[in-house]
Amino acid sequence: MSISSLGGVLKIFGGGEPSPEEQTQLFKEVALMTLARATAADSNIKQIEVEMVRDVLKAHTGEDFPVSDIRVAAQSAIFERAPLERFVSASSKKLKWQNRLSIARALAEVIEADDRVTEFELNFFNQIASALDLTPAQLIGLELKE
Repeated sequence: MSISSLGGVLKIFGGGEPSPEEQTQLFKEVALMTLARATAADSNIKQIEVEMVRDVLKAHTGEDFPVSDIRVAAQSAIFERAPLERFVSASSKKLKWQNRLSIARALAEVIEADDRVTEFELNFFNQIASALDLTPAQLIGLELKE
């Protein structure tokens, strides 16, 4: 089954509790949805944006996503039913904080890729970081050390 089918995310909305394998799959799906959606901020998805998302996804998830999966996720009809933030928020409750942080860092890489950051991109990042339920300390990399 293609990851772009978003089975893990849809299972969360069905009330299911993911197994460890499904949790890993869910992490990859949420990362794919979030980064792909960042490319669709304007209605014109550029190939260079898709390639950047593919590279960042590979670095953060270890998965080599087909370009077609990224394009499908960017334009997914799933967002017609509810905003991305709702899906990310519900999914984040089932993800480890390290996975949530990885998604936020990956999104920051994609946003900064063209060496300019717009107000829209900052707002999008802030909405996703909030949906991921990350603390400011987690976002800047502070961890408890004893």
